Amino acid sequence: MSKSARVLYWFRTDLRLHDSPALQAALDLKPAALFPVWCWDPNYVYKHRVGVNRFRFLLESMNALSERITATQSNSQLLVVRGEPTELLPELWKRWNITHLVIEKDPSAYGRRRDTLIREAAKKSKVEVVAVQGHHLFDPEEVVKRNKGKPTMAMSTLQKIVSDMGDVPKPLDAPKDLPLPQLKDSKSKTLKDLLAELADSLDGLPHYTGKGREGPASVDLNSTELDGQRDKEVTCYNTVNGEAAELFAVPTLESIGMDASKGRDTIKGGEPLALEKLAKICKDAEYVATFAKPKTSPSQSAEDPSTTLLSPYLKFGCLSVRKFWWDVEEAKKKYKGGSKTGPPENLNGQLLFRDMYACAEHAIGDDFQRVRGNEVCRYMDWYLPTHYDKNGEVILPRPPGDAVSEARLSAFKLGQTGFPWIDALMRQLRLEGWMHHLGRHSVAAFLTRGQCWISWERGAEIFDEYLIDWDPCSNPGNWMWLSCSAFFTQYFRLYGLATFPAKYDKTGALVRKYCPELAKFPDKYIYEPFNAPKDVQQKAGCIIGKDYPFPMLDEKETKGENMQRMKICYQANLHGTSKEVLDGKADDMLRKKHGFKEPKEFDWNNRPGAKIPDWAKPPKGEENTTKGAPDSNGAAKKEDEEDADDGSDSDDAVYKQEDEQKEERPKKRKGAAEAKNGKGKKTKK
Repeated sequence: MSKSARVLYWFRTDLRLHDSPALQAALDLKPAALFPVWCWDPNYVYKHRVGVNRFRFLLESMNALSERITATQSNSQLLVVRGEPTELLPELWKRWNITHLVIEKDPSAYGRRRDTLIREAAKKSKVEVVAVQGHHLFDPEEVVKRNKGKPTMAMSTLQKIVSDMGDVPKPLDAPKDLPLPQLKDSKSKTLKDLLAELADSLDGLPHYTGKGREGPASVDLNSTELDGQRDKEVTCYNTVNGEAAELFAVPTLESIGMDASKGRDTIKGGEPLALEKLAKICKDAEYVATFAKPKTSPSQSAEDPSTTLLSPYLKFGCLSVRKFWWDVEEAKKKYKGGSKTGPPENLNGQLLFRDMYACAEHAIGDDFQRVRGNEVCRYMDWYLPTHYDKNGEVILPRPPGDAVSEARLSAFKLGQTGFPWIDALMRQLRLEGWMHHLGRHSVAAFLTRGQCWISWERGAEIFDEYLIDWDPCSNPGNWMWLSCSAFFTQYFRLYGLATFPAKYDKTGALVRKYCPELAKFPDKYIYEPFNAPKDVQQKAGCIIGKDYPFPMLDEKETKGENMQRMKICYQANLHGTSKEVLDGKADDMLRKKHGFKEPKEFDWNNRPGAKIPDWAKPPKGEENTTKGAPDSNGAAKKEDEEDADDGSDSDDAVYKQEDEQKEERPKKRKGAAEAKNGKGKKTKK
């Protein structure tokens, strides 16, 4: 390649310099100029649910990348431009005489839609597009092709396919030098002068005024009106290339209408931190070699996690997944102890799970994010489902559902359910943007098939907003898994809301940290403070029903009802593409079969078998019938059935499950035959 190549390198999912196959492809062109660009996409700012913590992590990672670029080439930095990529990039190509656009492949459904438009625009502009896989161990497009276009619904499926694709490629070193991002007639000698020239070249280019091309034009999913965290005006699009004092600089939280005080910077972003964390982890050969995800503790906070907490860095590409893979492999070689953990429980297995979801999403497309139209998603008559207009478009804001479920969803999101384990986890998520994977299992099962019977789509939306490591493939995949809508079918396996966390920490450290109102309760009552006698509550300085809510439902009663619902739904064998679902008749059909309609308010004062002491009765005027308590035996009752179920939904059992589609075919036929012959029992409430 001659020196005539002028490359625009578009950073998206790869905020790093180390092991960047796409960046190496750009450098292999031997370009005369290389423009490292980030396009601040309004579709991400307005049309994707993103909270303060994830925006903060992203901005930190962008700043760290810009500093790394400048450290490598003193007269270069990350060039942040603000606007719709499909409109703005063609202008940059023209004004900067670009010959090549180089990108890391973004296999997500949105990424593919956007990049299709970009390729069309590039073709018109006679700009060559070079796209290179680097965000996963294996190219999802190639895996799906080898799987005959079908989604990967089990780890065994993925492993079989990739076993014929060769080893994971070894990581590349970061470049030692980068070409300058300069105009053809540049006279600049300093970075400041160079940035000024680039800014001048964009004179007359109007700043962006819309809210992205995706979805309804006026909708801002992050606005407070739609229960988001944006409560201020967005000013980052007032210019194309930033303020005059900081040309092409990374935006601030304030400029995207976010209040930094609403989050915590417990998990900081950036490539240097990612590499530092990985190096520290790999120094402990025993930890790496014997790591087993199901054995890690969900009771530890982000400051002292039992897992690596590298997922946010993988999500934004601050850390190469290939470097993670091979550094772990090298660390395991140094371990001279006993047996080593194998996939999928080990660290490498976690990376394979990430690929499994990416390949499944690649095969399904946009519908992977929801129930309707999703061929792999089993249909349940969840409360608070997504609503669609006559054209099949999602209605925003979502029309309200029944009052009880809406109240439960709100309490769940705020960490006010009355179940300390669930509340501590949800508060941790909202404050810090992270939660241990078994914690995620607990809250997901609770919201869906365990207790609330609320659509996994609502839970996924909450995670969309708060998780720093949110991923467009793994997040819906995990919610379908935990709700037993796809990937996992053993719906009878559930977590006890007190007994499960007690297996990891009887002292309730996580509860004491994130539910400080409960901090002084004795260990005996930390997970079930509603069972504490009045004098214990008074001594703890927290009266249940006043300083901390009563449980909002009966754990065991709702569990029993939902198991009956799940059985009926599995027998019906409906999926997101079933005619009954698309016609809107599935809910009535299923509810007629299992007999449960809308949820009932749970009244603490009138719960079955309850003997209410005077201290537990709410003051007049403060009654709230949406709050309640579990059965009268409370913490003292340890049923054999519950003990058998608690924690059995852990990955020990989950990882052993084979491809659900293969497993279920005989069961489906059996269930259908029973229904046809009238043998299925109909349960009424």
